[in-house]
Amino acid sequence: MRSQDQGTLQALEARLRTILPEEYQDCYDDVQPASMGSAGLKYGSDGRVAWDEIWGAFCDLAMAGGPPHRGTLLEPGSAAEIDAETCRYVKVVEEICRGIGMATDLTASPSAIPGWVCVWCASQTMAEWLVRAIVMENVSARCEGRMVDLPAGPGYRIEKDIKNVITAIAKTSHYWIEHMRPTQHQAIGNLFTGMAVKTPLVQPALCGDGLRADRQRMLWGELAGTISKATGLQPSDHRYFGWLGLECPDVRSAIWMMRALVASNILSRREGAAFFVPVNPISDLDGEIVAQSLLQIHGFAKSREIL
Repeated sequence: MRSQDQGTLQALEARLRTILPEEYQDCYDDVQPASMGSAGLKYGSDGRVAWDEIWGAFCDLAMAGGPPHRGTLLEPGSAAEIDAETCRYVKVVEEICRGIGMATDLTASPSAIPGWVCVWCASQTMAEWLVRAIVMENVSARCEGRMVDLPAGPGYRIEKDIKNVITAIAKTSHYWIEHMRPTQHQAIGNLFTGMAVKTPLVQPALCGDGLRADRQRMLWGELAGTISKATGLQPSDHRYFGWLGLECPDVRSAIWMMRALVASNILSRREGAAFFVPVNPISDLDGEIVAQSLLQIHGFAKSREIL
């Protein structure tokens, strides 16, 4: 590896150590993607779920190589689904907001955009860190300023999807608040600001953003072709709006690629041995930001015999 590339790789790994809680910074390659099992629901005297009494501990962060909270991506309900079951949707949103408030002390409210719940964070840095961590848990999220949007839909069940959303924000905010010092929060804020000067955070396009489906499909195909030709990585059979999945030989290499992308200011997540990159013709018009970063990271992975 050329000395210039070696320096770039070292800078990438330094960024990853900066955004990880302290206990992971020198051992994240040793974290195993093994789940602790799901916590059962507990109920208060009013018969409602006591969201603040469920968790005594959390699995390792997916950001650090731990198991993502969900095996597949939890997406927001579509406008058609919400219109068909408006009353049910309102109840789901109310329960998600109630649960987030109880489990995290953060303020949550219905979003003006159907399919989403707004969570207000203490700072923009916290929001930007949470969106990275939550997406890596395979729960849809997006951020703007101090606000993180989390998904909701009329088909969400309290013991499954509603619990998934609340667990994801409870787990990630716990690590942010309880496992990271104010000095690290400041260092992360400086890092995010510096990265954004070069390239703003690339998030996936989402249904409801006003994007034409044919334009999205075209960019997906172009990006998949460019990456496959340059790296040999093949597209995953798992298709999501706003995401391109790429198959790795094993889970270890998928985790490495996912974390390296997030440390490059590109949201990423993993399902088994496939990692996913955002497809967004608004923030990354022709996919060049994602493609260039991924090709460089793929080269680093090859040089380190990860791929």
